[in-house]
Amino acid sequence: MSAYALSAIVVWTALGAGLGALPLARPALLLAAVYAAGYGLTEVAGRRWLPVPGTRWQVPQTMVVGTPARRRLLVWSTILGPGFLTRNPYAGFGLLPAVVAAAGGMRPAIVLAAAIGLAHGTGRALALLRDSRPGAALDPMRLVLVSMYWRTFDGLALLIIAGAAAVACARQFW
Repeated sequence: MSAYALSAIVVWTALGAGLGALPLARPALLLAAVYAAGYGLTEVAGRRWLPVPGTRWQVPQTMVVGTPARRRLLVWSTILGPGFLTRNPYAGFGLLPAVVAAAGGMRPAIVLAAAIGLAHGTGRALALLRDSRPGAALDPMRLVLVSMYWRTFDGLALLIIAGAAAVACARQFW
């Protein structure tokens, strides 16, 4: 679990340092408000008006099958932990870099990015542990229902963030 979290913290902290060094706070806040509103409505409505940003790439089996355990751990944690190189079906993930850029300076961006990395890497590791235990396979219908639940939850969270970002934009721009 720590390998996932550590790799995610490193990648996200580097992203936070890069975005925090640039004068992007105001435009990133506006982008966050628009993105969260658009994708929030899409997710809550249960429609795919907007495709979820990201990649559909998954870790090829050739990178992990028949390799030593340490290499598998390195590959899985480096690719899955930060979340940028593999499929993430929830639109909320795409909002996170904009939120980091909107943090308003290098120190807040780094702290926020490191916290996101810790949360994402730990969440991915816990999901892997959950799914790898004996008897963990879910029937396809249950998987669809669980996915619908989390997409709705993601959409509601995005709408709340959109409202908060809109208020923050109004305070900064007017």
